Amino acid sequence: MGATSTQDVTTIKQNVVVIPDLTIKDLLSAIPAHCFKRSAFKSSLYVAWDLIVISGIYKTATYLDTFITPEHLALPHPYLYTAGRVALWALYGFWTGLFATGLWVIAHECGHQAFSESKLINNSVGWVLHSALGVPYHSWRITHAKHHASTGHLSQDQVFVPKTRSQLGLPAFDPTKEDILGSSVAEEVKKELWEALGDSPIGATIGAATYLLAGWPAYLIRNASGQKRYPKGTNHFKPEAVMFAPHQYGSIVLSDVGIVLWLAAVITSIYTFGFATVFRLYLVPYLWVNHWLVLITFLQHTDPLLPHYRAPEFTFPRGALATLDRNLLGDCGSLMAWIGAHATHGISETHVLHHVSSKIPHYNAWEAAAALRQRLEQAGLQLQGAPGGWKEIYRVYKECKFVEDEGNIVFYKNAHGLAATRPAFTDGNASDSGIEVDKL
Repeated sequence: MGATSTQDVTTIKQNVVVIPDLTIKDLLSAIPAHCFKRSAFKSSLYVAWDLIVISGIYKTATYLDTFITPEHLALPHPYLYTAGRVALWALYGFWTGLFATGLWVIAHECGHQAFSESKLINNSVGWVLHSALGVPYHSWRITHAKHHASTGHLSQDQVFVPKTRSQLGLPAFDPTKEDILGSSVAEEVKKELWEALGDSPIGATIGAATYLLAGWPAYLIRNASGQKRYPKGTNHFKPEAVMFAPHQYGSIVLSDVGIVLWLAAVITSIYTFGFATVFRLYLVPYLWVNHWLVLITFLQHTDPLLPHYRAPEFTFPRGALATLDRNLLGDCGSLMAWIGAHATHGISETHVLHHVSSKIPHYNAWEAAAALRQRLEQAGLQLQGAPGGWKEIYRVYKECKFVEDEGNIVFYKNAHGLAATRPAFTDGNASDSGIEVDKL
């Protein structure tokens, strides 16, 4: 995104993103038929593997901890033994949290009925795994299904819904001083927007870190980053919440029972073993799981390159393709990219495919995603984002501030009111987007 500036106006060269006109049949027909097959046995092996790896990490940390003593290791200061143990168990928390995120992903697949052919098995395994990770299984399963049905829809999507200019209380759009597509903005408007939205590097870092640590429970408890049309106090624990239908009441109660049992287990463990032990062995990995969940999903659905739609321009295929694949930890090198994908079962690397068909199990998603990408490339779509990590979170957090109240296809604008991307339609596609768009 290059920029030129005169004394009064800044103008940028924008990326152009094709607004797809594909049908769900177009997308599904590109995927080999055997990729849709689900196996309870094969899926269970991945649960077992994740548990084996986590157990191995615990055994390794426990074993190494015995050597951080004066009898086995000569260090120049007593405090260094404490620092060594803290570093060891911090590494335990990081790696355990990463592989426990893999268990979270499998529980999430249960909610999509991708774990097996049996709905009873899917919901039983999903309830156990998600409850053990502090997630209300059915409650989140239900709203997550709505997210998949309306991804990128400004009034129907459930999470990572952009705030509009008016919702943030920003100065009203002035067509004499700025372009609705965000390609040019008067310096006066830039200054006003920056004063309202601008982040210092430290402020942006703290904001992004807070989002990563508290974003997931905040969404469950008070609908943070969720659908703005829901009333205040909406959460995933009230069976009467507007997000749920009356016939789902029992499922929400069952989800709440799982959370009560989880809390009881955590509190009992603290009483029995002490807070320090539970914090070190479970709560730190738990916080890492929440961190990875928010990082992965935020970057899948938030980027200056991704369109958001209002009802006249929304279709299910467009919503499914309003997301990105990213190599988790890819910015740390090829080895870490492989570990990130392996530990989290490719949920970040095959996410576009997951939105096209959420019942495809993760072990078939790699082949299916490769086939789908070939079809999308024929349509002029490249949905591969930058590697997923803290650097990318920081960039996206700073660049994605708001969308306009006008227009049926909108892209994020930054704190200066500039948008990195504009929409384009292929020749022959009709558009009533409410704004002028390019034709390719």
